[in-house]
Amino acid sequence: MERFEANRNRLASLAYRLLGSAADAEDAVQDTFLRWHAADREHIEVPEAWLTKVLTNLSLDRLRSATMRRERAVGDWLPEPLLDGDPMLGPADAVEQRESVTLAVLTLMERVPPVERAVYVLREAFSHTHAEIAGILDITESASQQYAHRARRRIAAERVVGEIDLAAARRIVEAFVDAASSGRTERLVALLTDDATAISDGAGQAGKLLRYSVPERVAAALRAGFKPTRAKRKLVGGPLAMHAGVVNGSPAVIAAIEDRVVGVVVLDVRDDKVAVVRGMAGPGRLARLAEEWQRREHDDSLLTSW
Repeated sequence: MERFEANRNRLASLAYRLLGSAADAEDAVQDTFLRWHAADREHIEVPEAWLTKVLTNLSLDRLRSATMRRERAVGDWLPEPLLDGDPMLGPADAVEQRESVTLAVLTLMERVPPVERAVYVLREAFSHTHAEIAGILDITESASQQYAHRARRRIAAERVVGEIDLAAARRIVEAFVDAASSGRTERLVALLTDDATAISDGAGQAGKLLRYSVPERVAAALRAGFKPTRAKRKLVGGPLAMHAGVVNGSPAVIAAIEDRVVGVVVLDVRDDKVAVVRGMAGPGRLARLAEEWQRREHDDSLLTSW
């Protein structure tokens, strides 16, 4: 089983990019392992290629399933966030590799047909040739090239994020938390783009995503969310500490009670302003991030009076 274990992180990273969910990615990797265990491995010439093909097609089967389509009705789904450094985020040497795992691109890819999505991920994030992709997906090389072109065009047309280093990410988060907790919505409006939007999973209880547009409405919603109240403290189990972090390559606010993460706010930044705010507090969506958070030491909280 050493051969499989040597490929596990790569397979998990591929599945996560295809499925946008760490839990679904882990299930796909486990199913791939079962296929590997049952296979006549002496006749598998290139194990890495065999595993990639099986994992990719199992992931595509999941994307095409009626159950997953219902769960991911357009506009009612958010990707599962991962903390910077999580091995499931995978390769991050090239701009394309880093971009392919941002929440912005994972969300956009929900609108991309499954095969196009697979071609895009295999090509941009894992640098497979079109000949290799053709073999993995049982398509022609020219079809692979066409799918890749379409996916790039779809994603480029709606791209909103820019590359940010760790120091810049912390400055953005500090300014955001300071403005959100100030009680003055005009300070938040000044940090937002003119077309800013905010999306929340309603702590996993609303059923559908909560959406806000127009900077003033976004700012008002954020201010209400960051305003401390006795009821909120009771609901989450105590006073929150707000930490600066990086999630899926983007600046993020991580809300925690001691080592227990109860919420994450991820910021998409364009031209030094916040274009999209994604707030997530559903326990199921934060499970892997919360586990990873508990393994690490943390910087001082940005806000201790909550």
